[in-house]
Amino acid sequence: MLEKVKNFTSLVGLSALLVAGSAAFFSVFGLSKLFSGAQLSVIIMAGSLEFTKLVAASFLYQYWYTVSKVLRTYLSIGVVVLVFITSAGIFGYLSNAYQGATLVFEKETTTLFYKEDRLEQLEEDKVYLKEELVQSLSSLPDNYITAKRKLREDYNPKVLLVNDEILKIKQEIGDLKVALIETGVDVGPAIYLARVFNTDIDTVVKFFIFILIFVFDPMAISLVIAYNRVLLDEKSKVENVNKIFEMYKRKSKIKKPVEKEVVDKVVKEEVEEEKVEEAQPVITLGKGGRAGK
Repeated sequence: MLEKVKNFTSLVGLSALLVAGSAAFFSVFGLSKLFSGAQLSVIIMAGSLEFTKLVAASFLYQYWYTVSKVLRTYLSIGVVVLVFITSAGIFGYLSNAYQGATLVFEKETTTLFYKEDRLEQLEEDKVYLKEELVQSLSSLPDNYITAKRKLREDYNPKVLLVNDEILKIKQEIGDLKVALIETGVDVGPAIYLARVFNTDIDTVVKFFIFILIFVFDPMAISLVIAYNRVLLDEKSKVENVNKIFEMYKRKSKIKKPVEKEVVDKVVKEEVEEEKVEEAQPVITLGKGGRAGK
């Protein structure tokens, strides 16, 4: 039984350490990116505050009813403010990572939009040149064959030039679309969610980061408090076992050092006795002085 309690305590402590450590890491480096001019100083300051926040939360849980109201209030406000600072640091870290992953994607997307607009403009220019040529030819009499030929010769280079530019733009657009597919692998889930909810990628990522920061540091504080609670319960159980063993020791007059097997035996006997007492029927006196259950 004691081994199970210790294992569970270690599990809660490890969970608290992992979550709190991860939150501290993301927050410290997120704040250092925000104040990049004094990066080392910010890392030292933010790291100290993260450690102090956890200690303050543990202190408040264990000594809530014994410390002064002023100190209790100040530490509570400090812990809450530090939770918000940690969340802001995590937001900065994750948003910076997102921007780094999507920088090339956004650049290529902007270029693609420009190329598509340029292609549309060239298509309109081509249609305009053809219409202008038709109008110019129709304005000449039918017997002006040489003039019409010369007019076509003047317009053909312009049309060919536009066609060459259209082919070039189409090739560039095709290359950009292939590059977008390769780059979009890094932000593929965000693109898919944006399409599902019919919104842009930035909005999806923003709400996803908010969900993470609302869970991250509050979960770390909760696990630290839970670890303190488990430690207090374990301490209480050990004290009860020691009391039981002292009673057993006085009864059997054992004077040799306590062994683990003896403690387990004592606990097992006490548990069995409690089960037997709970299983015994309660004898009551009924009417006429007869015994009944």
